[in-house]
Amino acid sequence: MRIVALAGGIGGARFLRGLLAAVGPQDEITVIGNTGDDIHLYGLKVCPDLDTVMYTLGGGIHEEQGWGRTDETWSIKAEMKEYGVGPEWFGLGDRDFATHLVRSQMLTAGYSLSQVTEALCVRWKPGVRLLPMSDDRVETHVRITDEQGTRAVHFQEYWVRLHAAVDAEAIIPVGADTAKPAPGVLEALAEADVILFPPSNPVVSIGTILAVPGIRDAVAAAPAPVVGLSPIIGGAPVRGMADKVLAAVGVEATAEAVALNYGAGLIDGWLVDTADEQAVPAVEAAGIACRAVPLLMTDVEATAEMARAALALAEQVRT
Repeated sequence: MRIVALAGGIGGARFLRGLLAAVGPQDEITVIGNTGDDIHLYGLKVCPDLDTVMYTLGGGIHEEQGWGRTDETWSIKAEMKEYGVGPEWFGLGDRDFATHLVRSQMLTAGYSLSQVTEALCVRWKPGVRLLPMSDDRVETHVRITDEQGTRAVHFQEYWVRLHAAVDAEAIIPVGADTAKPAPGVLEALAEADVILFPPSNPVVSIGTILAVPGIRDAVAAAPAPVVGLSPIIGGAPVRGMADKVLAAVGVEATAEAVALNYGAGLIDGWLVDTADEQAVPAVEAAGIACRAVPLLMTDVEATAEMARAALALAEQVRT
């Protein structure tokens, strides 16, 4: 079975770990990773979502945080602070710096982001084929109004420095309209047996991937069933600030509303948590097969059960 998943960072990575536990060694998983969160810091190209997937599946993630390296130290950051070089609000540990140094060195040498990601995965052996959504530069910005007036800030600044405390007025995937899907992305979607939307942020993760011209159309046109898992449980995101960015695009923070925002033209099936079972009839009335199952990723086995439920729904939709 050829499975393609569109994924953001922590939620996507943890779901993928469960998916790997749920499938057999003969199954192939391709992950199309969000690069809209990418940012340039200290002259280095940082790809938070790609790295979170790579570290999580490769056994190097800081489990409590869900991001960054395990057994991390912070000597470089401390030295940068002594030089008065920031930003101080974004933490890159010493081990993490090595990844960004290798990536930036290869990019400067002329390799594409896809080639660099493949090279980095040689070390981590994530068990999936990890593709960036695009080799072109795309950055998600957020329009806000604060004491400095109305302005756009990088998504990382909105989330890490401002902690999403200011309302998001608009989400702008800068560069997405002229970007091209990375090599292999459209082919993977066309050849997939199943396409999955993990419980990643539907706006700034999966939404940004779909904003790259050609990807949304490829998902919609794919012969494979497309099944998503709700990142909203009981009217609130499990983690992160999906409610803030959903409001910016005029979508209510409910499992039902997120499904309807994707629409029957894009997804064929949708899983909601048992706490949101009342949403099932409305989602099915919109032409999307819907089931209520436990969606809390409390451990790998619980997450594997979620993955099995998604694959089972895909089979039901297919038949």
